[in-house]
Amino acid sequence: MAKPTTRYVCQACGASYARWTGQCTACGAWNDIIEESLTPVAAKGRKRGGLATVSLAAQMPDQPRRPTGMAEFDRVVGGGLVPGSAILIAGDPGIGKSTLLLQVACRMAAEHGCLYVSGEEATEQVQMRAQRLGLGDAPVELAASTSADDLASAISGNRRVKLVIVDSIQTMATELLDSAPGTVTQVRGSAAALIRAAKDSGVALVLVGHVTKDGAIAGPRVLEHMVDTVLSFEGERSHHFRILRTVKNRFGPSDEIGVFQMSDRGLEEVDNPSSLFLAGRTEDVPGACIFAGLEGTRPVLVEIQALVAPSALATPRRAVVGWDSARLSMILAVLEARCGVPIGPRDVYLNVAGGLRIQEPAADLAVAVAILSSLSGTPVAADTVVFGEIGLSGEVRAVGRADLRLREARKLGLTQAICPAPREDQRSVAAGLRKDMNLREIARVAALLPLYFDADADADVTTVRSRGI
Repeated sequence: MAKPTTRYVCQACGASYARWTGQCTACGAWNDIIEESLTPVAAKGRKRGGLATVSLAAQMPDQPRRPTGMAEFDRVVGGGLVPGSAILIAGDPGIGKSTLLLQVACRMAAEHGCLYVSGEEATEQVQMRAQRLGLGDAPVELAASTSADDLASAISGNRRVKLVIVDSIQTMATELLDSAPGTVTQVRGSAAALIRAAKDSGVALVLVGHVTKDGAIAGPRVLEHMVDTVLSFEGERSHHFRILRTVKNRFGPSDEIGVFQMSDRGLEEVDNPSSLFLAGRTEDVPGACIFAGLEGTRPVLVEIQALVAPSALATPRRAVVGWDSARLSMILAVLEARCGVPIGPRDVYLNVAGGLRIQEPAADLAVAVAILSSLSGTPVAADTVVFGEIGLSGEVRAVGRADLRLREARKLGLTQAICPAPREDQRSVAAGLRKDMNLREIARVAALLPLYFDADADADVTTVRSRGI
């Protein structure tokens, strides 16, 4: 028998070393390198044959997607589960990953066989959760196991099961590798065995993944490359709703979101998230602005709040919740350098109400409006929506799908919009929307100053500063 091979593997990135070292030179992590022993597996004596090929133009069998019964979940994965696909869902502890997947399994079990495998809980604990959610009568098969080999055999030998949920992949281990569960080697080896069994049998496989304290998926980065879809389950524990976001999807769009509301009966779907994010909004308050965002193909309206206050510190604070702090610094620099707005000695606080995290640059103009409104003490009109990208020279650039954003705003009763001039391919659409909304199209950020200050749109920096704010 071959001797076991010992190596040292970084648990953050998967880099291997011949000897132990305190810091990983690949990712810079400290004290994440542990010793792993790999036992070589003897060859089975299988005859090596030629590689089977298929023509690209060959007729492929039709494999329709399998709806889960949860419209928001189906939207995120691209319209339903693809047979033989592997999905990885990750999120913070206690965010509701197990609850969401248990609800998916119970709804889908009405038409297809579902297997829920827990490596962290006993079957009795899963049953208790299902009864609490009112799903105790669902025909879902439960198992409590940490053996990836046994589960792969069960997937290959059970043709009735169409969905397998593994909670979580960090608890699985294969006997072919002599290392502890949760290590980089075991996570990679267990995932490879389960994904291969799922693709051979046409079973949709859902893997639950842990996250690190930095929010990244724990384990080797190759795990995200092995699966077909990566989903991120986000949300603040202080808020009652959760967001399921697509990070990667080989079978559909990679930027969709699904919105759920946490209740005592589990996660409830939210058909119109814009009304949820704007619920409880207080009108006529300086620094509050409605932004029309786009998450995949879904327009979402959310309130952006800004507070500009005098600072007692030598270095003023810049606090951001729900947006990119570097992007805020850029907007503040543009307002000061191109518009003459002296924000430097003041604290700036920015918050996306409701806990949604915005990633697109179309929120630049809404952030600038919220800051100017807070600084001047002039509220933004309650029926106004704002969107647009800001460049370093102070220009306001057009953004994609302005028609969807405006239609969503009009549907919620908003009648005014501050936005950039549409592109050539969108001018006909904008002309049609003018019948229902009053569009204020601006080309530069300086055009916002007359709305909140005693300044001209073409005033230079010196003139605006001399008037004071």
